[in-house]
Amino acid sequence: MLNSAYRAQCEAEEARHTPDCATRNTKLTLLALALGTFAIGTGEFGSNGIIQLFAADMGISIPQATYAVTAYAVGVMIGSPVITIVAARLNRKQLLLALILLFIVGNLLSALSANVGMLIAARFITGTVQGAYFGAGAVVAAYVYGPGKGGKAFATVMAGLTIATIVGSPLGTFVGQQAGWQALYVVVAVIGLAAGAAILLWVPATSDLDGGPIAQELGALRRPMVWVIMVVAALGISSIFAVYTFIGPYVTDAARADESLIPVALAVFGVGMAVGNQVGGRLADRYAYRGLVLGYGSVLLFLIAIAATGETIWLLMPALFGVGATMMLAIPTIQVLLTKNAPEAPTLMGALNLASLNLANALGAVGGSITLGAGLGTLSTAWAGLVLTVAGLLLFAITVRHAVPPRRVETTAAAA
Repeated sequence: MLNSAYRAQCEAEEARHTPDCATRNTKLTLLALALGTFAIGTGEFGSNGIIQLFAADMGISIPQATYAVTAYAVGVMIGSPVITIVAARLNRKQLLLALILLFIVGNLLSALSANVGMLIAARFITGTVQGAYFGAGAVVAAYVYGPGKGGKAFATVMAGLTIATIVGSPLGTFVGQQAGWQALYVVVAVIGLAAGAAILLWVPATSDLDGGPIAQELGALRRPMVWVIMVVAALGISSIFAVYTFIGPYVTDAARADESLIPVALAVFGVGMAVGNQVGGRLADRYAYRGLVLGYGSVLLFLIAIAATGETIWLLMPALFGVGATMMLAIPTIQVLLTKNAPEAPTLMGALNLASLNLANALGAVGGSITLGAGLGTLSTAWAGLVLTVAGLLLFAITVRHAVPPRRVETTAAAA
């Protein structure tokens, strides 16, 4: 989700609106946007680290607790395209502020939830923000950075999400362990408030950031290959969530380690994602499909390693790193494929990519819950992820691989 993944999107936005010179507060604008993605990522990934806590507090099983994670993912799937389309003409600064406000409300409702039903509703509301925020953030980032640098700008914005997986989620989990699971959502709401203030102060108020025609965005939805790529993404990437959602039980129940190692495991996974993201971006620049094939194929080995050896903590940790790294190899390629199939609707393609990734979140959580509910053991969720990724790889081989000749993708001068 760095430069390479969103290059086509940012280039399209640059062509639509570009200022005569870079905005005076370019760095502060990018910092404001990145703070928002950091808050969103910390809330999303941090929720996985406190599943055991709110499950115990509400007197429900871990499979039942994963419904809250699934609800967030469903919120992204529905909210990303719907908000992007409905708000197509809205000024992007105004849209970002409205989304941050909704994000704050959703997290405060999460903290106030007295039962799992309330928590599910609150997480759904919060999830509707994500895709539209990232899409609008791409527009603003490309605008303030100037010609030929939109991808680099968006890489800076997306750094907030990467930092969230390495720092925000583990720290959020630690806060939840020390002060109660509700504290995570309060902290995330406060970060969201800071991001909103930064956006208000540092994102330029200009008509150049006004939206475009709704019909242009909707036209992309008539292309079958867009939907096929989304399904390939949802199935394949689901294994990352079949593992990440259950890292807490992996550490304490399967490996029988102290819960203090859960934040460490989350950070290890996050570092793997960051490394894979960087390599995956370069592969997406150079090759049409290599990042996806390598990512989907390689993760199967690490999933088998978790299922077979995850009861040993020092074997579990590198396997978690491997799952995060290999799956992130594929995500930039998926974004490039989506945008190349609908270049006239880059903002919607960015939102749809996030929608498909959160469908993967839901599939991974549900698949893992099914194996747990069947009594197959804590580490069985890795097998659920393996089955889903194999399905995605097979669908890719049958459909997408033959839709466009497997050619070398030319890089542009906008490389970061």
